[in-house]
Amino acid sequence: MFVLGLTGGIGSGKSAVAACFKEYGIKVVDADIAARRVVEPGTPSLQAIAEHFGPQLLQDDGTMDRAALRAIVFNDEQQRLWLEQLLHPAIGEWIATELASATTPYAILESPLLLETAQRKSTQRALVVDVSEELQIERATARDNNSREQIEAIIAAQLPRKERLALADDVIDNSGSLADLQGAVDALHQQYLKIAATFDAQGPA
Repeated sequence: MFVLGLTGGIGSGKSAVAACFKEYGIKVVDADIAARRVVEPGTPSLQAIAEHFGPQLLQDDGTMDRAALRAIVFNDEQQRLWLEQLLHPAIGEWIATELASATTPYAILESPLLLETAQRKSTQRALVVDVSEELQIERATARDNNSREQIEAIIAAQLPRKERLALADDVIDNSGSLADLQGAVDALHQQYLKIAATFDAQGPA
């Protein structure tokens, strides 16, 4: 199946673009959801995290204390690498299963880390949602109620905008209205349907 990778920096509007594709009935697999599913209570990954970092990483209801874990790995490179080595294979397996179950003409993998990780190998084409850095900050602070400094730190930790655009096969400029966005998605959807119609296991015919 033809799988499109969808990505963009924080505040770029990836979710809005994904929602537009969903309106066409296209299956969207969200890597953020995968990251949450693999550490649900009872999963091997959560058990390994509790054994490695200690039971204080578990909340009273058995779920993971994400804020506490972030605080640890954000300040310790070795612990972050350990966590990534544990979770990335599990996340990849969950994503692969979800993509394999798609019955739509093509499927989409939505991921903020698409171009930085092996997730790119699961896709045949990359669509980047792009806005200016200033607009990223404006939208993300309004949406998440975070400070400008927090959003700037997240942007600095993500792939630089120029590099992201250089790796893109397609780009949506999401600095306009919702109507502009829907028009851009519609044009790409028609293009992707044509690619999907000629696609086989070796790639586009």
